[in-house]
Amino acid sequence: MQKLCYLFLAKSLGLYLNLLSFVYPKKASQLAYAFFSEPRTGKLSKDKLPEVLKEARTESFKNGEHTFQSYTWQGKDVTILLVHGWESNASRWENFIPYLKKSGCTIVAIDAPAHGLSSGKEFSIPKYAEFIHIAVKKFKPQYIIGHSIGGKTCLYYHYAYPDDAVQKMVILGAPSDFQVILQNYIAMLSLNAKITKTLEDHYLDSYKQKIEDFSGRKFAATFSIKGLIAHDSDDDVVSINEGKKIAEAWKTAQFIETKGLGHSMHDDTLYQNIYQFLFETE
Repeated sequence: MQKLCYLFLAKSLGLYLNLLSFVYPKKASQLAYAFFSEPRTGKLSKDKLPEVLKEARTESFKNGEHTFQSYTWQGKDVTILLVHGWESNASRWENFIPYLKKSGCTIVAIDAPAHGLSSGKEFSIPKYAEFIHIAVKKFKPQYIIGHSIGGKTCLYYHYAYPDDAVQKMVILGAPSDFQVILQNYIAMLSLNAKITKTLEDHYLDSYKQKIEDFSGRKFAATFSIKGLIAHDSDDDVVSINEGKKIAEAWKTAQFIETKGLGHSMHDDTLYQNIYQFLFETE
């Protein structure tokens, strides 16, 4: 019933935007972009932080007109950076952090643009990648773990900033092709060709490359660092085929297919596999 209500609302919104595009095309395009790029959940309040984040040392960083938030659980010399996904925040790692603490490493998590305690209303992968780059320069992590669109951003980050000294990367439930994400949104709302064209033009201008080239598998094909890609066969948010695309292109990565975890991918066995990949393999 909930899915039917969501589908009805999506189609109603799409109909409204399509009709608006014939009268006020610029306004229709702006609204279509806003609904696509502005998260509706995932923000945090400083006075109501989840317990796991209260345990961390917090620090904010300036990046142009934006600020982004970091959380550090201090350990020894080895550092891991955690990168969350859409409509989430750094607290999504709550179940995983105890496993990482067993290694004695330092753990750093960040909030994405327009998520958690980071500023802004709009999310974009290039902006998130800038946040990661600043965090890497500051905390010098050897390992990075990203979930969902955070995982996709990690792929773009390493493609855009290849000189950063990251040794291993773990990608969980991440989409490969941005074109698939955008087309799914367009299809869900049944947006007309006029709005579709303006959305595609906007991202072409923002990403400075064709949408079909803004692809995780194309980024991963250039990598030489070791990677672990995990994706669940029951993921109804991001198809497991997306994870397989990345794995096929990334020659120095291994692929784990899980079942029954859905998109969140919280699981003790998976955590143990990640731990082994990071700390127990050469």
